[in-house]
Amino acid sequence: MTPVLVDSNVILDVATQDPVWAARSGLLLAREAETAQLIINPIIFAEVSVGFEGIEGLDAALPPELFRREQLPWEAAFLAGKCFLAYRRRGGKRISTLPDFYIGAHAALAGYRLLTRDVARYRTYFPGLEILVP
Repeated sequence: MTPVLVDSNVILDVATQDPVWAARSGLLLAREAETAQLIINPIIFAEVSVGFEGIEGLDAALPPELFRREQLPWEAAFLAGKCFLAYRRRGGKRISTLPDFYIGAHAALAGYRLLTRDVARYRTYFPGLEILVP
């Protein structure tokens, strides 16, 4: 089965027991973990870290035997920048969206599926990317 890059919003749904999303995100995450390798990268790790006091808790929540940690390819940085530029030219606001483009570029270039709740932007800028939505 094709590996799955897991976006931080899905991990945070489960870790924080979000009342709206925890059950759906947890179910899909568990289902994918049964058949596919789950992947995170440094941006996802950083975004999830805001919910933890120390790195030990974060490491326990994202065990390497469940979440393979990958570096970001340089090509993903280039693609993320180009997608972000297209977003800005279409009138996108200057909020912190560049990390999302980096995550999408990583998944697209590696041929991974992406597990996320942030569907619209990924479908617009990475149309060939297979997106899994809780």
